[in-house]
Amino acid sequence: MPVVVGLVLGAGVACVWWSLWAPAPRRDDGTGWRARTQDALVQAGVRGVTPGGLVAASLVVGLAVGVLALGVTATPAIAGCFALFAAAGPSALVRGRARRQQARLRRLWPEVVDHLASGVRAGLALPEAVAQLAERGPVELREPFSAFAEDYRATGRFGDCLDALKARLADPVADRIVEALRMTRDVGGTDLGRLLRTLSSFLRDDLRTRGELEARQSWTVNAARLAATAPWVVLVVLASRPEAARAYDSAAGLVVLLVGAGSTVVAYALMTRIARLPDDPRVLR
Repeated sequence: MPVVVGLVLGAGVACVWWSLWAPAPRRDDGTGWRARTQDALVQAGVRGVTPGGLVAASLVVGLAVGVLALGVTATPAIAGCFALFAAAGPSALVRGRARRQQARLRRLWPEVVDHLASGVRAGLALPEAVAQLAERGPVELREPFSAFAEDYRATGRFGDCLDALKARLADPVADRIVEALRMTRDVGGTDLGRLLRTLSSFLRDDLRTRGELEARQSWTVNAARLAATAPWVVLVVLASRPEAARAYDSAAGLVVLLVGAGSTVVAYALMTRIARLPDDPRVLR
C-alpha cells in the first residue's frame, strides 16, 4: 500500500510540474515527412491517398510478398528480406513518378510564364490571365488551372483560389509564380510583366543546364540500379533450389542476408544521393 501511494503521489507531482510549462507550438514548415510525402503524392498524380494510406499500402505489399516468398523458399530469412524490399516499393514508386512529373513540368513552366506575361501585357486582369491557361496553357497543366477558374467563378476570392492552386500543383516554381501574382494583386505595381519575363529566362537557363547535367549523370544512376538489383536476382535463382535455400536458414545465413541487405541499401542510397541533382524546396508553400 505505501508503494502505491508513493507512485500516485509522484505521478501527481509530475503532472503538476508538467502543467507549469507551456508546450512549444508546432510549426509545419513543409520540411517534415508528412508534408514531403503529401507533395510527392500530389506530384505523382495519386489522388485521395494520404501519407498514412501509403504506409498502410507498403505494409500490405510487404506482408503479401513475404508470405509468397516464404511459401516458395520455405526460408524465413529470405522471405523477410524480400518483404522489406517490397514494403519500400510503393514509396519508391510514388517518389519516382513524382520526380518524373516534376521534370516534365520543369519544361512547361517557361511556356506558362510566357502566357501569363502575354495576358498581363494585353491588359487582362490577373484572375483572367491565370484562368485563360485552362484553354491556352500546356495540356498537362490545364486541369489544375481549369479548377482554379471554376473556384474563382464560384467564390471570387483570388487569394483562396491561389492557395488551392498551389496545393494542386505542389511545385516550387508554381509557388513562385503564385506568390508573385498575389503580391501584385495585393500591393499593386507595374513590374509584373518584367518579373515574369525575367523568371521565364531564368527557368529556361536552369532547364538547359539541368538537362546537360542529367545527361552526364544518367549512367551513374543506371549503374547503381544494376549493382543493387543483380545480387538479389542471383539470390532468387538460388532460392529456387531447396538445398541452396536451406543454407540461409541458420544464424550465419541470416547474418549474411542482413549484411547484404544493409550494404545494398546504403550503397544504393549513397550512389543515388551523389548523382542526384538538388531539387528546389517549396519555401513559399
